Amino acid sequence: MKLGIFLPMIGDAAKLRELLVAGATAAEEAGFHSLWFPEHVVLVDNPRSKYPYSQDGNLPLGPENGMLEPFVAIAAAAMVTKRIRLGTGICLVPQRPPIYTAKQVADCDVLSGGRLDFGVGIGWLREEFEALGADFDERAHLCREYLAAMVSLWTEDVSSHRGNLLEIPPVRMNPKPIQKPHPPILFGGESMNALRRVADLGQGWFGFSLLPDEAAEKIEQLNAVLSRRGRRPDSIEVSVSPYLKPARDVAALERYAEAGVDQVILMAFSNEPAALRDEITQIGADLIAAAERLQPRPRPHH
Repeated sequence: MKLGIFLPMIGDAAKLRELLVAGATAAEEAGFHSLWFPEHVVLVDNPRSKYPYSQDGNLPLGPENGMLEPFVAIAAAAMVTKRIRLGTGICLVPQRPPIYTAKQVADCDVLSGGRLDFGVGIGWLREEFEALGADFDERAHLCREYLAAMVSLWTEDVSSHRGNLLEIPPVRMNPKPIQKPHPPILFGGESMNALRRVADLGQGWFGFSLLPDEAAEKIEQLNAVLSRRGRRPDSIEVSVSPYLKPARDVAALERYAEAGVDQVILMAFSNEPAALRDEITQIGADLIAAAERLQPRPRPHH
């Protein structure tokens, strides 16, 4: 089993550069497989939208906080690491200009030497979409169209797209990603619609805020959807983060492996560079060797 680290990159602006370098280098030195960065370009006071990963519907950080843009963070992390994979956890695809996003993905894959994992989702914060002039109600359809256009831009010398919601004339985009045909696309989200997007378009699934038993239930649902799409379960890499839930020990990793999870992504909480380095180093010392001995249970083809 693989282990990843989720870095919120929130805090004092004067410390963020040092925090990123400390987190990225510590994660690589400790032997983690991957490093993940979230996305919200703006937050708002008293949103009507409900955060899906807390009981009270509120984001655990106040709106006065903010996080680094994920592709900027990935490009910076790529410069101070050599091996660890770098992922968006997750990129809010339908609220972004798709050609620019495709460009950022390709360039980050190039700068990292082919280490990018493109975690994507449709978002939950209507007010953020409204601030960006993006259509919240059409976000699921936009996500599919934008990704189809991105794949064309990454894989074709001259690419174009004509769909119901997006039209791109014949254009050239270079450099192309190093990973072929393109960086793996991992869909976030736990709804049945999200699992259908995984089965239709993804190479991976990123389940969030799930304990082992909850992950097992979702993986069974995903396996069934994959079967209906004519895809094998082992064509999808399953990554799960417990987020703020208590699953940060060897016993929890064993249960995730039994559920069929390929990678567990843990969150690092410290917002001081030295403390963050110590936290990540300790997590690695406690769990990486045990994780490497675990073999995720094969997921049967329905």
